[in-house]
Amino acid sequence: MSLSLQTIDLHCGGEPARIVTAGLPPIPGPTMLSKRTYFMSNLDYIRKILLLEPRGYPCQNADFIVDSCSTECVYGVIVAEQNKVYPSMSGHNCICVATALVESGMVEMEYPFTTFKLDFPAGPVDIKCECENGKVLSVTLTNVPSFIRPCDTSLLITVPSLLDPVPCSVAFGGMFYCIVNASEMNIILKPENGRMITQIGERIKVACKEQHPVNHPSFDYPGCDILVFYSDFVKTDEGGTVNNTVVMSNNKLEWGRPETHTAMLDRSPCGTGTCALLAYFHGRGEIKVGGKLRNRSIVGSEFIGEIVEEGVDIDGVEGIRATIKGRAWITQYCRVVRDESDPFQEGFKVGDIW
Repeated sequence: MSLSLQTIDLHCGGEPARIVTAGLPPIPGPTMLSKRTYFMSNLDYIRKILLLEPRGYPCQNADFIVDSCSTECVYGVIVAEQNKVYPSMSGHNCICVATALVESGMVEMEYPFTTFKLDFPAGPVDIKCECENGKVLSVTLTNVPSFIRPCDTSLLITVPSLLDPVPCSVAFGGMFYCIVNASEMNIILKPENGRMITQIGERIKVACKEQHPVNHPSFDYPGCDILVFYSDFVKTDEGGTVNNTVVMSNNKLEWGRPETHTAMLDRSPCGTGTCALLAYFHGRGEIKVGGKLRNRSIVGSEFIGEIVEEGVDIDGVEGIRATIKGRAWITQYCRVVRDESDPFQEGFKVGDIW
């Protein structure tokens, strides 16, 4: 059937997001988690329309603006990525959504700061937009609690095609991240190494999920579902600096088919990845409450993460609460349409770039 979606496209730190503000069918559910589940089960074709060719490309993300399930939040947000990944929360997507809502007038802009809450499947997120001359200059979000459990640290994962087991840990920052020190694997985080980084990273992530499955203590969210390589961590007076790149799935890896060992890299520093790294470095005693982490992406963009609370109880798991500060830019206002006569109703993939 035909479909017409009103969208606002942005990028945050180089990573795109397509915000759907109108045209969605009804999405029932008493909670954002149930809305997310309904969307995954019944409306995933909309994700495919927006993210797959010919309307999308591998690094595109989608954010669906829906009615909030909480009276304290102005809107609800369902985040969708490639490979049918629906994060419970995403920092770069949240920054894009907040910017789109304020600069389009869906949320009234106030000076010098516009504050409100957004409802994500992982829970409400506080938003603070710094505004000037009709523009959002920065967005600071207070994320849902992040954590790393002792049983999820200092893992050794056996990865087919790699000679030695890979040391890693798993932390939650809105998604479950397999955390790997790139320097220990002699991996240099630079754009020209992107294809090699994605192939190795996707193998490690899938092997980690198979050998060390995890789940959230408060709701059903199995992982790990994403991987972060970090390098060059340096302690500073304010906390620390680090380089990172996040490996995101765009296919289903099959061990016996090397052509499926593909993924893409987050162009942004990754908001929930920054929170996962903060939990990781906090657990190692390297960043304390009040400490900031300047996290640089593979294209040189930067997020500033800060631990604002420790000892947060997450159904028996001790975690932290962190803020992330970044900026997004609107790149286009558009209407994405699908005609019922279009032979590519839900899009497609071709192995040259997928």
